Amino acid sequence: MAIDIGGTKIAGALVHPDGTMTATTRRPTPRAVDAEGVMAAVAEVVADLSASPLWSSAVRCGIGSAGPVDTSRGTVSPVNIGAWRDFPVQQRIAAELAARGAELPTVLAGDGVAMTAAEHWLGAARGHANALCMVVSTGVGGGLILNNQLHPGPTGNAGHIGHISVAFDGEPCVCGSRGCVESIASGTAIARWARDQGWTPPAGSGPGGSGSANGADGPGTAGDATAAGVAAAAAQGDPIALAAFDRAGRALAAAIAASATLVETDIAVIGGGVAAAGDTLFGPIRSHLAQYATLSFVQELQVVPATLGTHAGLIGAAAAATMLLPPSASSESASSA
Repeated sequence: MAIDIGGTKIAGALVHPDGTMTATTRRPTPRAVDAEGVMAAVAEVVADLSASPLWSSAVRCGIGSAGPVDTSRGTVSPVNIGAWRDFPVQQRIAAELAARGAELPTVLAGDGVAMTAAEHWLGAARGHANALCMVVSTGVGGGLILNNQLHPGPTGNAGHIGHISVAFDGEPCVCGSRGCVESIASGTAIARWARDQGWTPPAGSGPGGSGSANGADGPGTAGDATAAGVAAAAAQGDPIALAAFDRAGRALAAAIAASATLVETDIAVIGGGVAAAGDTLFGPIRSHLAQYATLSFVQELQVVPATLGTHAGLIGAAAAATMLLPPSASSESASSA
């Protein structure tokens, strides 16, 4: 069983051992409600899942959530869900499951860690024993696979590459540090830097792309002042837009190389809205990587796009549950069926 909680939607699915999903359901994340109002939407998703004839076959539950998370306490404080601060989401979901006859082991994972589990199971990191996976969007998050094991750390935040400092005298980051990757390479940061350098989008009716907060989930259009608009301008050769993505790519390359040098990962998988810019982002990353990944054991480091897209949240929640929860007799039976 997989539940994916984000700022725009709360989704659920029953996930089979081969990664296929059934009984998929979703609700919009409520706005302008209290904590219980948001939890009510989660409960509706659980109720939908419980109506499936496969409900009784579930052996574990993975919960993926926007962060910050504290998996040691089972709590979340998502930046984009203001009503939840230190909300005991793991305990509350376990109670909802039990109330519907499914007393399952549950595990909580941040969305970056869930994406990492998904890409290692079925995506671009499949077959790699040591991998860094990243989400580059409104923020920059990530997770680690080490020796074929998901490595979330004590509170579930290991691999949070967005808050590695790559510019010691850089501008302040929202986390309180300076020069963090997120303050340079997030969709928000790319657009802000381009505008500060004098870039302006072509006149038009309004923002383009898919309308997401990071502004980089689709092609930009006239009047789009988000990262998607900057990416579209870069594709047309605009020098400031190209410089904005080159700067972001350099920051990401430095952080990827540092992480690989520390723990010997051999692949970095990048997803999220900003990655939709394609070679506009990946070109500068790969170009700058040679400057930072210089030791023999990281010179073959690969940087590739994520492949699972919008399915990564639910697949990742299920994968995290499989990787982090001990097997049970019932789960062994289900896996061999």
